[in-house]
Amino acid sequence: MAFPMGWEEPRSPFCRLLKDRIDLHHVPFSERSSRMMVFAEDLRPGVPGLFIKLAERWEKQQEKFGDYRQRRPIVERMVFIGPDGEPLPASFTAYPHAVFFHTPRGTIGMTFNDPEALYFSLPPEPIGFQFVAQAETARADRRGGILRGVRNLAYTTNARLRLNQIESAGPGLFRVTFLVEPTPDAAVLLNITPRLGFNRSLRPALPVFQEAEARWHEWFAAAPPVHEALAPQYYYAWWVMRAGLISPRFYMTREGMTPSKIHYVGVWQWDACFHALAYRYVDLKLAEDQIRLILDHQREDGMIPDAVHDEGRVTHLPLPVDADVTKPPITAWAAWKLYEMGGDRDFLDEIYEPLVRWNQWWFERNDDDRDGLCQYNHPYSSGWDDSPVWDEGMPVESPDLNTYLVIQMEHLACIAEVIGETEDAARWRAEAEALTRRMIAAMWDGEAGLFWPLRREQPVRIKTPLSLYPLLTGRLPRPIVERLVAHLQDPHAFWPRYPIPTVALDDPHYNPEQMWRGPTWLNINRLFIEGLLRCGYPELARELRRRTLRLAMGHRDLYEYYHPETGGRPPRAAPIFGWTSAVFIELAIEASREPDLEL
Repeated sequence: MAFPMGWEEPRSPFCRLLKDRIDLHHVPFSERSSRMMVFAEDLRPGVPGLFIKLAERWEKQQEKFGDYRQRRPIVERMVFIGPDGEPLPASFTAYPHAVFFHTPRGTIGMTFNDPEALYFSLPPEPIGFQFVAQAETARADRRGGILRGVRNLAYTTNARLRLNQIESAGPGLFRVTFLVEPTPDAAVLLNITPRLGFNRSLRPALPVFQEAEARWHEWFAAAPPVHEALAPQYYYAWWVMRAGLISPRFYMTREGMTPSKIHYVGVWQWDACFHALAYRYVDLKLAEDQIRLILDHQREDGMIPDAVHDEGRVTHLPLPVDADVTKPPITAWAAWKLYEMGGDRDFLDEIYEPLVRWNQWWFERNDDDRDGLCQYNHPYSSGWDDSPVWDEGMPVESPDLNTYLVIQMEHLACIAEVIGETEDAARWRAEAEALTRRMIAAMWDGEAGLFWPLRREQPVRIKTPLSLYPLLTGRLPRPIVERLVAHLQDPHAFWPRYPIPTVALDDPHYNPEQMWRGPTWLNINRLFIEGLLRCGYPELARELRRRTLRLAMGHRDLYEYYHPETGGRPPRAAPIFGWTSAVFIELAIEASREPDLEL
């Protein structure tokens, strides 16, 4: 297949491997740090229309434009037109670095010139564009045009314009139509920016496309190699982990990874830790910055926000209960793993005091009855937002939270030792052991063989993996460990075809398609794999890893969560999901180190 200017398919084996993995009808074409996401829709058979959405919230504009998930695209109904003004039929070939649209007039290439500008290379034919854009004002000029609104847009060409027309398409909308004369190396630059100034400088196409390919190739090449059976989904996961990054802006103090660039715009505390674990394999500073970003917004009382986005941070929500909201304390655990790989002692020195204050906040502000067991005051603070465990109300003293705190204090001890705080290290280990004993005394049900969450000192007898969580500490007496592992392996409860369901199959609350009321989440599996290894169950950990990898390899995309019995995508599971990709990367690397890989 000949592409514009005679170049062939990409030289990068990674880009070739991911040919057509980006289905623009469902997955956007995007770039590291870019807020632009390009999708395709079929306007009529054989005629695709492109639309561009922005990974931005516009919270102060919500009354006018609506929630960012439902907000109309900033550019829509973009088509390529012939000299008669009619839309051209087209098919497309997508790679990580570029998309090529094949029309009767030749092939149009699209890539990112920079995070705020799309570059289109044109064949030497009379060809043009038509699209509708959101704006408050618009004017055409001799090289294209400028539209201004909440975001500003400029389109620019280096070719002579045969037609260049902007007309109203309704309130706050303009229709742009332009046609260029046949010109060698003709190109169009589409710049969408919050800034007043524009990028209207067009370079020759060949270096633009080559540089885009090189950026992606270098990213993929930095990742550890994996078994060939894992490679297609593994490098797709790395595509998600690069394409999902958004630029610093206002409260977004550093480049951050979104949980899903389509559905979750911002950085969530819990997700950031899992994202960092993947980034540590390719870019230690980027990994550390995911943690720095959330610590940048620590409150004076020590709390770390639930989430951070351009226009603010989420620290309190009025629904479903009115309370402060955060996420589980796994930051020290994640930070220690970064140190184990990169050896950056200064990073540990930098974050130790904020993590100590974070740990203190849990015990000082989240233990109403002063029994030494911490509680969730808001369901979303658990990360398990709609789990049936919270249905009867809050607060709830939960075994998962106190397990996280045990693990956090263990890793605070490790950090303290490295930075020379030896007395702190001994204290953290003693407190971790004491909290484990308190969990056993208050939450362990010897008859059921489970740890129950407590609400008003009464057990919440709903079977979820939260009741197995203390296994992750590696500190439980052997008889308790064996009871928990027996529950985990029960095919009627937690061990269906694709474990671990977030509600046991034999619990009446089980719903395999509703978020935290049944579906399998890869980040939870990843925690249990580590916990099983700590408790001396390497074969079971390996089997859970194998099933988790198979689950994630069952689709072309990587989703937020999965049906635990069929492996299907529940209707509301977000695509291009960050921590699913990050966990797949980790597990694929670990599995590939074994001599006899079984999938």
